[in-house]
Amino acid sequence: MKFLKKFHYNSPVVLTFALICLSALWLNKLTGGWANTHLFSTYRSGLLNPLTYVRLFGHIAGHAGWSHFMNNILLILLLGPMLEEKYGSKDLLEMILITAVVTGIAHNLLLPHSALLGASGIVFMMIVLSSISSVKDHRIPITFLLVSVIYIGGEILDGFKSDNISQMTHIIGGICGGFYGLTAKGHKGK
Repeated sequence: MKFLKKFHYNSPVVLTFALICLSALWLNKLTGGWANTHLFSTYRSGLLNPLTYVRLFGHIAGHAGWSHFMNNILLILLLGPMLEEKYGSKDLLEMILITAVVTGIAHNLLLPHSALLGASGIVFMMIVLSSISSVKDHRIPITFLLVSVIYIGGEILDGFKSDNISQMTHIIGGICGGFYGLTAKGHKGK
């Protein structure tokens, strides 16, 4: 027991989110893909279907496989704790949930014949938010501008490729991160 006391659940929102995503990956494997199709992907469906609303949030927990999961979760585990410390657990959770809904609705409206799966919108939100988290005296950091140009600009260029990656979700996630960074309580008075 003394050994276990050395561990600290230092970033509850980020760690819980990672565990939810891992559980969703296992559940999808156990159900032969049913879970991703019905719970962890968002796609245009009837507004009277209660699962439509579950999927607006659930799509950020689902992943196509181990590699997809690892690519997203490693970045979230790297950036998330710093952001959770700066903005607080409640605000970071709110940012994640709002980004999930915004990217889900945008996807369903603009790409009605495809499904959205994965936390990459959250990753891009965190990348851009972390680059702007050092705003002082209402001055915009050059790192924020560079990250925005490199990541979001790259996603705009990649949008012309035919791959199974939703660049639109990355762009919207990045825009959400920039918005939060410029308006979040963590910057007031600094």
